Amino acid sequence: MNAVKYIRWVLLLTMCVSYGQNGFELMDGDRSEKVSFDFVNNLIVLEIEVNGIPLSFIVDTGVHKPILFDISPEDSLDVKSPKDILIRGLGQGEPLRAIHSKHNVFKIGHVINRQQDFYLIRDASINFSQQIGYRVHGIIGFDLFKNFIVEVNYNSERMGFFDPKQYRYSNCRNCESLPLEIEGSKAYVNGYIKQFSTMEEIPVKLLLDSGSCDALWLFENTEGEISGPVKFFDDLLGFGLSGKIHGKRARLQRFRIGEFELEQTKVSYPDSISLRYINAMRDRNGSLGTEILRRFDVVFDYPNHKLTLKKNADFGDPFRYNMSGIQLQHNGMRLVKSMSEDIDRGRTVVNKNTSIRNYIALEKNFKFELEPAIEIATVRVNSPADIVGLREGDVILRVNRKDIMSYSLQEVNQMVNSKPGRTIILEVERKGANLKFAFELKKVL
Repeated sequence: MNAVKYIRWVLLLTMCVSYGQNGFELMDGDRSEKVSFDFVNNLIVLEIEVNGIPLSFIVDTGVHKPILFDISPEDSLDVKSPKDILIRGLGQGEPLRAIHSKHNVFKIGHVINRQQDFYLIRDASINFSQQIGYRVHGIIGFDLFKNFIVEVNYNSERMGFFDPKQYRYSNCRNCESLPLEIEGSKAYVNGYIKQFSTMEEIPVKLLLDSGSCDALWLFENTEGEISGPVKFFDDLLGFGLSGKIHGKRARLQRFRIGEFELEQTKVSYPDSISLRYINAMRDRNGSLGTEILRRFDVVFDYPNHKLTLKKNADFGDPFRYNMSGIQLQHNGMRLVKSMSEDIDRGRTVVNKNTSIRNYIALEKNFKFELEPAIEIATVRVNSPADIVGLREGDVILRVNRKDIMSYSLQEVNQMVNSKPGRTIILEVERKGANLKFAFELKKVL
């Protein structure tokens, strides 16, 4: 029997790292490589070939080694030099069994690493694809950033990898460069918060966390300066590898990073149970997530310990909370019946009478298709959805009389959280019965 090695998981994974020339590099002497990504629910999803197999990864600056967790037999991934380990993650669950694999080839365009380690989660229930509505096979972070200067343009969904020795910063009057502290495999940036309960700005040291779709996470009572919010609501903050993460949601009067100020910023305070495996926070006060990062064009310069920001067109977007109180996810498939409109293939037989200019259906043929089922993952207590009786596990069929089968999970989320005061009519399936609910969206905090 293989010995099981125990690894402590912090956020996603913390390990020691050396700054050698190993890791990702540009092929054939290239100076740079630019690639496209998909921006889904405030997360960058990047396609990477792993041992020749194309897989989708969330780009998460809070993680060291790549983590794979949704690999099916159809993916035919060759796992090299496997070794059993245990890992811990954010959330309220127990350690997970995983496989540590070495000597793998990771390739993104002309960016390649011929000796990449990764960790494969063996628990099939760990699957973040359900929550974001997009097939993702894993997470990648520090290893992808450490050898390059990386430009990220969230609006154009483009990412550039540049050789640090040949990169030239543009003369940008509207840009600001900030110190980036690299500790182990983590990058930290300093900012300032102004809570409604305090008179002065408080300096905070924040983990740079592109894998968080939130704006800010703060840890209560760190250094005795950050107190819990006076006005808040309890909520599910997200999902970690060790389960659900609960905490408080609130607002800051202001968040400042460099000279950039953001008013009425959303902030979350994860509870102590979800953070129980983070035992090395030191002077860290929280995390800076993509809800803030996406408001900038960003240059991540790990080799020179620098972060450069430039406001983009989304900088002034207001920070909005979920107004319906429901979080959605994919869960399985549902059989959808629809009438075929393909006349040429004979699926529907019609007789066109040109004199009266209408169509007379002589025969109706139906087709049945499997579509991803979008269901309610959680319902916030005392939210509009909770008050009218919507429940976890309800499968969404229609939103304001629109059948949702042609919409993505992200689009349905937007439909049920459009603007304050709007009435939402949801038709759902619950235990074989179709039910209808109506509620009014209400601004939270």
